[in-house]
Amino acid sequence: MTTFTSSYFGKGVQCQTMADRGCNNRTLQAHLGGCQKMDIRQTRRGWFQEMCLGCEARTEFKYFVDGHQVAHSLESSNCCCRICCNGIHPFEMQVQELNTQANILTLERPLRCHASSCKCCCYQQGIVTTGTGLELQLLGSIQERCYICVPEFHIYDSQGNGLYRLHPPTCCCGLFVNVCAEGNPCCGRGCCKVPFHLFPYHQINTDNAHHVGKILKKPKSLWTELFTDANAFEVDFPTDATAEHKGVLVGAAILLNAIFFEEKHNEGQEAEEDAFLNFGGIGTY
Repeated sequence: MTTFTSSYFGKGVQCQTMADRGCNNRTLQAHLGGCQKMDIRQTRRGWFQEMCLGCEARTEFKYFVDGHQVAHSLESSNCCCRICCNGIHPFEMQVQELNTQANILTLERPLRCHASSCKCCCYQQGIVTTGTGLELQLLGSIQERCYICVPEFHIYDSQGNGLYRLHPPTCCCGLFVNVCAEGNPCCGRGCCKVPFHLFPYHQINTDNAHHVGKILKKPKSLWTELFTDANAFEVDFPTDATAEHKGVLVGAAILLNAIFFEEKHNEGQEAEEDAFLNFGGIGTY
C-alpha cells in the first residue's frame, strides 16, 4: 500500500497504485476499457452568475460515448478561492456514472502558479485517482513542463513512468503553434478548434510529427460561444491505451479546460493568457 499525499486536502491518504494491485474499479473498466473516443461537454451552469456578478461558478461536465451520456461531474471547490484565485484555484472533480453515482475517476488540481513560459517551479498539476475510501487507487498525473513558446505537459502513470507528451501541434521547429492543423482557422473546418496532440513520452522530436491521440477543444453553438464559457472537448485515445491511461487523459482534458479555457476575470491572468494565445497563435482559432 502506497501513501499518497494529497496537496488539496493537505493530508496523506492510503492510496493503492496499479503495481500494488490491478485496477479494481469495474465502472472505470466498463466505460473506458473498450472506448476509443469520448466527448466531454461543459454545461451552462452558472452562466448568469458569471456574466452579471463576475463570480466564477463551479464547473459541470457531461461525458458521452457514442452519443450516449455515461457520466457527469461537478467541481468541488471553495467559493472564496474561485473569487480570489480565479484561474488557479484548487478543486476536485469527481466523474460519476450516470444514475448510479459510482466513481469512475477523480481529478485533483492543487493551487499552483498560472501556466506560463520559462517557469522554473510551481508548475500546473493534476492528480487522477479512481475509487473511494479503502478502494482509492492512483491512476496517474499530468504535469506542466518548462517551455518557451508552446505549452507542454507530460502525462505519467501511477508509478511515475512517462506515458505521453501533450502539446498543441507545432511548426517552425516547434517554436510556434500550427494554427492550420485542423483546417482553415478563420472560416473553414478549423474554426474555433484548439487541438492538443499526444505523443509517446520517449519521442523527442514532436514538431509536425504523427500523433497517437488528441484532445480537441471544439466549438459549441454560436450563442454558447458568445455568451458563456461552456466548452466542449473530444478525446481521441491512443489505440494501445489501457482503461487506466484513458482515465488520466480524461483528467488531462478537464485540467486543460481549467488552465486555458475558463473565463478569467482578473487582469493579471487575462494579460498572461492573451500573451500566450496571441504569441502561440491559438487566439486566431
